[in-house]
Amino acid sequence: RNAGDYIFYTDWAWTSFVVFSISQSTMLVVGAIYYMLFTGVPGTATYYATIMTIYTWVAKGAWFGLGYPIDFVLVPVWIPSAMLLDLSYWATRRNKHAAILIGGSLVGLSLPIFNMINLLLVRDPLEMAFKYPRPTLPPYMTPIEPQVGKFYNSPVALGSGAGAVLSVPIAALGAKLNTWTYRWMAALNSST
Repeated sequence: RNAGDYIFYTDWAWTSFVVFSISQSTMLVVGAIYYMLFTGVPGTATYYATIMTIYTWVAKGAWFGLGYPIDFVLVPVWIPSAMLLDLSYWATRRNKHAAILIGGSLVGLSLPIFNMINLLLVRDPLEMAFKYPRPTLPPYMTPIEPQVGKFYNSPVALGSGAGAVLSVPIAALGAKLNTWTYRWMAALNSST
């Protein structure tokens, strides 16, 4: 029975790593570039990522409170990727398009690599299987076995590749939100 639990926790670690790498890189880049371009100050992205990290400590506490194993609820490593976004903006003399293209690519590529720290520190799935037997799940909740061998079996490569592709258009969206924000501010000011 515990062998099945071991597979469950291994799949959980790997699959969630890829899914969260993609979602967290896009989530980081949209907010970080928005605030950085809004202030025009390189360093704002790192400040934003620090606040997001503190929020995730709170979220981790909430998941733990719900009974999830604490070693399997991981806080994403956001700050170094945000520093690269700040660096791309600063090094190109506050060029918005360079921040989108270079910064967006760097965030998408780097976040899964920095998040590798979490994969290295996560508790061994075999130990987890004995401490926390897998909950009995209805058939529609049963995890699908991952295709072993695809993408060279690397969650980091898959996360980085998909993250780099998706983070650039999402960074562009974050930059575009500024235009709309200024438009809303102008509309509100003119109506008074």
